[in-house]
Amino acid sequence: MKHPKLHLILADDDMDDCEFFMEATDEISDDCKLTVVNDGVELMEFLSAENAELPNLIFLDLNMPRKSGMECIPEIKSTEKLAHIPIIVYSTSLDHTVVNELYQLGVLHYIQKPAEFANIKRVIEKALILLNDVNLSQRSREQFIIQP
Repeated sequence: MKHPKLHLILADDDMDDCEFFMEATDEISDDCKLTVVNDGVELMEFLSAENAELPNLIFLDLNMPRKSGMECIPEIKSTEKLAHIPIIVYSTSLDHTVVNELYQLGVLHYIQKPAEFANIKRVIEKALILLNDVNLSQRSREQFIIQP
């Protein structure tokens, strides 16, 4: 029996980061479908479309034009049909005050974007393993930040 593809969404306005992320997911698995949107408005439009193929996981940049990732999180978490979708913040900065706030908001994990491709691939692999291995309601504060 073939497992359905894992549907991932990457919401990020940096085209280079999107390209590296796409290449990494292609190398990690043939069983991943990646949808890329370039800001929070596009993300919310995609998720709220009537016939949307909802993702199994959202990778969300915080600093985007039009609507930030930080603005999307409460909207996703408060929408009944979206609240179950795990969110992993995938951002350049690592501000521990923001990280603590994200944990409180119910984000599953936080990844500071790595500079090297091998590390991008490694953190995505770790995120996918953790997604499959962990009961999402029992997030560990110690495992919140995923590092290469």
